[in-house]
Amino acid sequence: MNDDSSSIILTQPGATALTQDLRKAIARVVVGQRAVIEEIIIAFAAAGHVLLEGVPGLGKTLSARALGATFGGVFQRIQFTPDLMPADITGHAVFDAGTSKFRIRHGPIFTHLLLADEINRAPAKTQAALLEVMQEQQVTLEGQSKPVPLPFMVLATQNPIEQEGTYPLPEAQLDRFLLKVLIDYPSEAEEKVLVQQISEGRVGDALDVSNIKAIADPRQIIALQQYTAGIRVDSAVADYAVEIVRTTRNWSGIATGASPRGGIALLRAARAVAVLAERDFVLPDDVRRVALPVLRHRIRLAPDLELEGQTEDRVLDNMIEQLDAPRQ
Repeated sequence: MNDDSSSIILTQPGATALTQDLRKAIARVVVGQRAVIEEIIIAFAAAGHVLLEGVPGLGKTLSARALGATFGGVFQRIQFTPDLMPADITGHAVFDAGTSKFRIRHGPIFTHLLLADEINRAPAKTQAALLEVMQEQQVTLEGQSKPVPLPFMVLATQNPIEQEGTYPLPEAQLDRFLLKVLIDYPSEAEEKVLVQQISEGRVGDALDVSNIKAIADPRQIIALQQYTAGIRVDSAVADYAVEIVRTTRNWSGIATGASPRGGIALLRAARAVAVLAERDFVLPDDVRRVALPVLRHRIRLAPDLELEGQTEDRVLDNMIEQLDAPRQ
């Protein structure tokens, strides 16, 4: 089921142009939220998964659907609910009366882009159905490993855990997401445009992505991801990423720091930042650009800081400011 991208090789101008085209296409239907759109494209180019967090009504689902409309792949959406079962996601064996044998019915996880909507409204057992596929791009059904089509990306949305009816994601699940992207309220000007755009000449408030045309196919996206993975990283920049991650483990106010996977994620995402910036090498500023979305879900604050109203972003910002970046 994996796509063959051997016939497509992207150069630096082609890779940058593709990422910029993806960003422009999504921006046609998602008003404002420039940083959010950019971070989704960063994860897409880096072959990573994204966790979008924000209160209902800020465009999390629309952003995911817009990304799905930009390339000619298969898009599936799963609405996570308290009664959702793991087999509803991965699939299960069914008895075929015609052949008197069991056959595998594939679940919606066999897709290029999976929107896991309101993922934290399902219990941990159901959330865990995504663990294997997010790490290994395969699903084990009835003892058989079934690969999912490539490129494969999970774009999950969640409401803040303080809201009623939500379950916190297990740490192992959180660690599978390359980025945790926060969506905030739009500015007043953006909200005026949004309200007019959604309400003008439209019945109801259905999400409309018809203005987006597919600008790439799965093979081109795989080629983009392969190009991004080859972006040069100087040893000093790699050491800087490792220093950031290691500092989270002994920084005052952080109870649990990031694992080595955090450093790997920093460099993966920083390479994608370089592609968007029309460069074939990573700068220390690229690492700083993605430090918050890469690390905010990989650390846990000490209880006393949480009681004081501190946030992961504020603590990480303060920490990174006190670390010396290598000279460019």
